[in-house]
Order: sequence, then C-alpha cells, then structure tokens
Amino acid sequence: MQASQQHRSSVMASRLFPQVKEEVEPCSFPQFPAIDRSFCYSDSSHGSHFSVKNSHEPYCTLESSSARGSYTVYNSSSNGSPMSQQESQSNMSDLHHSPDNTYSSPISGSCITDDVSDLKGKLRELETVMLGPDCDIINSTISPEMDSWRLVTDAVSRRDLKHVLVSCAKAVSDNDLLTAQWLMDELRRMVSVSGEPIQRLGAYMLEGLVARLASSGSSIYKALRCKEPASAELLSYMHILYEVCPYFKFGYMSANGAIAEAMKDEDRVHIIDFQIGQGSQWITLIQAFAARPGGPPHIRITGIDDSTSAYARGGGLNIVAKRLSKLAALFKVPFEFNAAAMSGCEVQQEHLQVRPGEALAVNFAFMLHHMPDESVSTENHRDRLLRLVKSLSPKVVTLVEQESNTNTAPFFPRFHETLNYYTAMFESIDVTLPREHKERINVEQHCLARDVVNIIACEGPERVERHELMGKWRSRFRMAGFTPYPLSSLVNATIKTLLENYCDRYRLEERDGGLFLGWMNRDLVASCAWK
Repeated sequence: MQASQQHRSSVMASRLFPQVKEEVEPCSFPQFPAIDRSFCYSDSSHGSHFSVKNSHEPYCTLESSSARGSYTVYNSSSNGSPMSQQESQSNMSDLHHSPDNTYSSPISGSCITDDVSDLKGKLRELETVMLGPDCDIINSTISPEMDSWRLVTDAVSRRDLKHVLVSCAKAVSDNDLLTAQWLMDELRRMVSVSGEPIQRLGAYMLEGLVARLASSGSSIYKALRCKEPASAELLSYMHILYEVCPYFKFGYMSANGAIAEAMKDEDRVHIIDFQIGQGSQWITLIQAFAARPGGPPHIRITGIDDSTSAYARGGGLNIVAKRLSKLAALFKVPFEFNAAAMSGCEVQQEHLQVRPGEALAVNFAFMLHHMPDESVSTENHRDRLLRLVKSLSPKVVTLVEQESNTNTAPFFPRFHETLNYYTAMFESIDVTLPREHKERINVEQHCLARDVVNIIACEGPERVERHELMGKWRSRFRMAGFTPYPLSSLVNATIKTLLENYCDRYRLEERDGGLFLGWMNRDLVASCAWK
C-alpha cells in the first residue's frame, strides 16, 4: 500500500512539474493593476497641498492630466521622478500643467522657494564656519540637530540617494515642510526611471512622498487601478515580470505541490482560490491529476476575484471558466467552475458552495495582505476569512505572501521597510532585464509603482498594501485553529532546481515550517501550508 502511494505521488509530481523551464502563459500571477494614462486627482478635500517648483528639464511622469485629455511622457535620457502634473482646479491642489510646476497649494510657491534658497544659503554659511580654523571648538558645541543637518547636507553633496530619501521621509514624518520641500527638490536631480535600481525606485518613492504631503495618495492609487487599460500590453508587462523574476513561479509551485500531495488519494476535489486572476496556476495541477494512477478525481474550482480585475482578463470570470473547462476536457478530467466575482471582504460561506463528500483545498496566494485587519476595521476581514475557512474543515490551506512588514508600522519605519524591500526587488530585475530594454520602465511602472505609492502615501482603509511577516501570519493561522502542514520535500527540491535557471544571488531557505525565497540577504516571498 505504501509503495503504491509513493508511486502515485511520484507520477503526480512528474506531471505537476513536467519541466522546470517551461513556457508559462503571460497571465500566471497576481493581478497588478495598470497605470492609468488619463486621470486627475479627485481626493483633495482634506490635507495640505504642497507646491513643488522645478526649473530643470522635464521629468518622467506616472501620469499627466489636463481638461482636454491626458498623456504620459517618458524621457529616458533625463533624470527625474514620476511626478504627477495636474491642471488648475478649484481652490485645492491647483496644479498647473507645466514642466515648471507640478504641484501647487494654498501655500505660496514663491514663498516656499525663497525660503528654501535662504535655507540653503544659511546652511552653506554654517558649513563654512564649521570647516574654518576653529572647527574643532565649534564641533564640540554642536547640537544633535546641527549635526543631523550637516549629515544631510553632506549626503546631498555626495548625491547619496538612499540617505536623502530617508531624510526626506523623516522631514515628512515630522511635518517639517520646509526641509521636505528642499530635499524633494534635490531628489528630483538624483532619481531617474532609467538609471540604477535605487534611482528607479527612488523616483516612485519620491512620487509617494509628494502624494502623501498633498493628501492625494488615495486618488493616485484608485486611478492606477484603472478598469480598462490595453489588456494585451498589460499582460505582456506581467509576462515579462513573471519570466525575469522567480517569485511568482515559486509561490504557485509550492502551493500546487502542497495541494497535489494532500489530494493524491481523493476522488472529489474542491479548490477555493481567493485570487484566481487568469486561472493559469491550475493548468499544471489539472494535468498532474489527469495522469494520476487510477484516473483523475472530479475537480471543482471556486474562483474569487474582485470585479475590477476584469481589465486584466479582458472580461469576467466566465473567461477563466471556459479556459479551464476546455483544458480539463482535453485531458478528460471531470471539471466544474464556480465563479464568485467579489472582494474577499464580501465573501460569505454561501458563496463558496461547499458540498459534502468533497476534499477541500483553499489557496491564499498574494491576497490576504489586501484584507483589512483589526488595526483598520472592527470587522477584521483578515482573521474573519481564516476562521471561515477553518470552519469548512479543509484538508490543506496554502499561503503565499511577500515577506515584508508594512501593515501596522508607523510611516517612517514603514518607509524604511519599503525602501529595503523594493531595493532588493529592483536589483533582482536589473540583473535579468537590461536597462536598455524598451519595456523595463513599463514593467516596473505598471506592476510595482502602484504598490510603492500606496504604502507610502496612504493611511487607514485607503492603504490596502498591508504586508506582514511570516511570524505574524503563523500567529493568525494558529489563532484560527490551524496546524502546520509540512511542505513536500519533492516540491522543495523542484523549486531549488528552478532557481538554477536564475542568478545565483537568489536563495531558498526552509525554516519554521515555511519556505522563503530571497535576494541575497533579504527574504522577499514566503510560502507555507496549513490544515
């Protein structure tokens, strides 16, 4: 009996991972909303609006808007941040559609500019005094604040982008608008969407800082989740990111492996996918079940997806249903699809249509971090969903999430965490995707910039990118009554083989019941399973 089960697992694994470097369809990972090329800010009824003068060459933009229409300009030869340009609107965030003025505010732009010039002059005078013949005596009486200023001015003169970004975030955190204005002006001379990884990331982080001051982060995020972009272009960007980085392949392979292992002896399988996207994750699993000794099980998939994701499919969940049904028929696998077009916050037990006699698997891939927890809402949908799933008695529940701590962290440490996390992400892209690649800017802008802006610029319910570390997820699952489900050693070995096709700076580590994929010394994605 044991030999038979081992043989069955071996056959399933060979079909589940038929070849490591397989051609994957361009829609095989989480939905990244595209950047809208035609939107303007609308959420400006609160908060201060900030004037940012720039007399230098035009800089790249995430978006531009005018009364007649909008466009996005990329200038790969010039440095600059993806700052938003807006046209003048009624007594709020009046933004003139001009390369010389990107944000205006109730605060006078000329006044701020003059103050910044005066501030720079005074700092230069102070530096001259400190570097004079009596600098040792002066230094002995310098206050911590003055020493901090000297460090900042030194960082600016050395063009230390990371230091200046952190200093600017600290000024924003302290509501020191004058310093923030000055450092934003300096940052525009340092960032570039076509430069080094830190320059490219810096451009989007600067966008987030400006949006935070202008209280326009929510409008940016909502606009970036445009409903009807060019689907073909978006899918091509998603496909490029999927191919150049192993993070999403890693997540889906580990989840599929755990589900295949748990269901190897079942005749009726029900999979609930809380972020089904294109549904491509399940293609290899259906093929693996088709080759199972003794015949395939009856498979039913419930696909949950926010209706706004329709833009990435070019339509609703019926597209996923038809696609997977056609595949199952080709491989002679009995198949049903249950569509639940709704947000995870709206899901109730009746939407899942659980039936007696079915072995249940639940997949949370890159999804739970979007659910508000107790720090955002008393409804606490993050834990509510886990309790709901536990009440269904699943055989296995898979979790794949970004290994980052941005949920309840205050703004300044959250900025630090975002800077470190996405620096590793952008560096890993840089190794595989040449800077001269014509689509690289689009990939980073459409697939990553939205999240960066949301984490930095938004608060409360409007901040939906709320990642947690594996330790916190582990606590949540245990409080909901789950126990760990060990990941298959065969799956782990297969993923290690997958990484051999990528840069040797990627690393895979198994610890604390989970599997962690990282870039150098930074964990980026974590996967685990529960029952």
